[in-house]
Amino acid sequence: MRREAAEELGVAVGALEHVFDVFMSPGSVTERLSFFAAPCTPADRVSGGGGLAEDGEDIEVLELDVDEALAMVDDGRIADAKTIMLLQWAVLRGPFRS
Repeated sequence: MRREAAEELGVAVGALEHVFDVFMSPGSVTERLSFFAAPCTPADRVSGGGGLAEDGEDIEVLELDVDEALAMVDDGRIADAKTIMLLQWAVLRGPFRS
């Protein structure tokens, strides 16, 4: 997790927390995904991120306020199930819980 966060996001993350394991499409796909969360701040930036070119990665790193990210889910700009599930966790049980 730490290596991927550094390669793809350009951050050295803090303590990892296992959030949940899910089947993305039970009945049609047997792949089970494990989700983790970890704190990071602007001071934890170690590179620009973006992935490894030799692995064919070209990742755009986007940093959003949680309210803006939720608005993007609402209006369809964020439509990735993994991202939506982690945002939901962050608001209901994670660092943005009221």
